[in-house]
Amino acid sequence: MGEHEEYYKAEKQAMERTMELLTKGLSREPKEELDYAGIATYLHNLYSGVENILKHVLKHSRIRIVQSETWHRELLMAAVSHGIISELLTEQLRGYLKFRHFFIHGYGFMLDAELLIPLAEKANHVFASFLKEIQSYKKVKGEQDD
Repeated sequence: MGEHEEYYKAEKQAMERTMELLTKGLSREPKEELDYAGIATYLHNLYSGVENILKHVLKHSRIRIVQSETWHRELLMAAVSHGIISELLTEQLRGYLKFRHFFIHGYGFMLDAELLIPLAEKANHVFASFLKEIQSYKKVKGEQDD
């Protein structure tokens, strides 16, 4: 197994474990402020995993992303324009990108459960779709299946 495949496998495993913990956090009732902060952290971790994988796939494919103020959006646009992920998935991921921005620049006590919980409840589907599309792209490129 090459370095590229090992990196992908490690990120995938970290995302899958994070999804398990997110699911566990969502099931806790009643939720308190710390529960929401934990759920937010797991969502941020999942989206970071998406970016890590996309950066790695683009680099491996020799597609350069310029480090600018908008590189997070440009990363998604590059991934869709190069057929790595679908436009539909990109639209779904934009909600998590917006959340990422808030998470990085906001305060945990400012979390809005009415915005946070729907993102968290959709996360399993969105991130499973992401991993499936990445795997499909890798197969098309003739890369090793895990």
